[in-house]
Amino acid sequence: MPYIISVDQSTQSTKALLFKEDGTLVVSAALPHDQIYPREGWVEHDPEVLYAHTVAVIRSVVEKAGCQADDCSLALTNQRETVIVWNRLTGKPVCNAVVWQCMRGKDICDALKAQGCGPLVKERTGLLIDPYFSGSGVKWILDNVDGARAAAERGELLMGTVECWLIWKLTSGKVHATDYTNASRTLLFNIHTLDWDADMLRLLTIPASMLPQALPCDAVFGETTMEGLFDKPVRIAGVLGDSHGALAGQMCFTEGLGKATYGTGSSVMVNIGEKFADAPDGLVTSVGYAALGKVFYAFEGNIHCTGATITWLKDKLHLIGGAGEIEGLATSVKDNGGVYFVPAFAGLGAPWWHPEVKAQICGLTLGSSREHVCRAALESIGYQVADLVKAMTDTAGIALREIRVDGGPTRNGFLMQFQSDLLQVPVVRSEVEDASAFGAFVMNGFALGRWSSFEEAGKVWNGEKPVVPGSYDKVAPAYEGWQAAVKQLIK
Repeated sequence: MPYIISVDQSTQSTKALLFKEDGTLVVSAALPHDQIYPREGWVEHDPEVLYAHTVAVIRSVVEKAGCQADDCSLALTNQRETVIVWNRLTGKPVCNAVVWQCMRGKDICDALKAQGCGPLVKERTGLLIDPYFSGSGVKWILDNVDGARAAAERGELLMGTVECWLIWKLTSGKVHATDYTNASRTLLFNIHTLDWDADMLRLLTIPASMLPQALPCDAVFGETTMEGLFDKPVRIAGVLGDSHGALAGQMCFTEGLGKATYGTGSSVMVNIGEKFADAPDGLVTSVGYAALGKVFYAFEGNIHCTGATITWLKDKLHLIGGAGEIEGLATSVKDNGGVYFVPAFAGLGAPWWHPEVKAQICGLTLGSSREHVCRAALESIGYQVADLVKAMTDTAGIALREIRVDGGPTRNGFLMQFQSDLLQVPVVRSEVEDASAFGAFVMNGFALGRWSSFEEAGKVWNGEKPVVPGSYDKVAPAYEGWQAAVKQLIK
């Protein structure tokens, strides 16, 4: 039986998951990488480390499984918006990757907003002007790294999100390509024509020679020996951004099905079908996925800090020793005690979009405890997801039948019940925790002809028993308190 190596290069780590063609997970491996904070509000990754770790985790699963080149193909999913600029002649990055959480592009974005570019950007790209997206990071690099703009004008520099960098490296510089989903998160891609937009490149002063070829998610992107791991090349087939991977991995192939990915940040995405539609205020429209000759669009809202909030409690405040402790602490008190945690460590994302706001813990009294703060941190994840779903359903008239969830925090029973209560729809966990990697596996299957329809692919997915909602009256007062806390910060 053929094996599919699905690489998930995420914000915190790089994973490789080896699947059989029936979706059975055989073995996995992961390596964390450093988060680099050169100054307040800046976040970077070392691109060479991202590539080295990708090769290492692939090698690990291949050696554990004992598979050969004839048995294997490679699929990729990745942290989106994080962008790398490198020299096509030397193969070296001109600086560290600008991570999606990085705020260095804020002044560039503010200038574009002041020029009144917002409506044009949203019409062409489906996005809002925000440093979250890749374009301002590329412009910052060209404007601030010595010699970068001159080299770019000479045609010597390339740019791409992480999967683009990995494909280029894995193919020894033969292939410079991305997929439609990652392209649609750059501020440079026309979501209607499915090509790079000349006006967006002009606004951000980015030479067109830097850009990769954009392909559907189920394309064959090239071949690689994975640094000599195999004696002959294997195909790189199936590529998409991690949130889109989760949409496909949760089999949200029907209009109105939605998913929430709980990771460092969180993405809530709803399939809106094959026709583009303007997103409600505070949300964006992206390419959901492109496969089998079709392109599906999605409404999406992005939360900057969800799982990262729990990591902050552990690493910075030392309130918990590990993520597994927080549920017991949260449920040891009857409610949040009036404490609200607004985790705007990288500004407030959707649907608020206030990058200048800082994180705050509100409502503390002398009676507040560690348990109340931990509960407030968990609740903040549920509130933020509910904010996005409410924006989608109330404004756009989309009724969710259920929401499918993935990511480590979904194992927290308190959080999932709280989420279901807030949304008043069933919450369904995938049996495969790494839904993004599973989505890349699905696209690989389309690319290599294992399935010829979405219905056929859907047979390899199984969800756990749904978490069903309790009374909304239980959570309504707390949700009102959350909204009041956020509005106090954005006055």
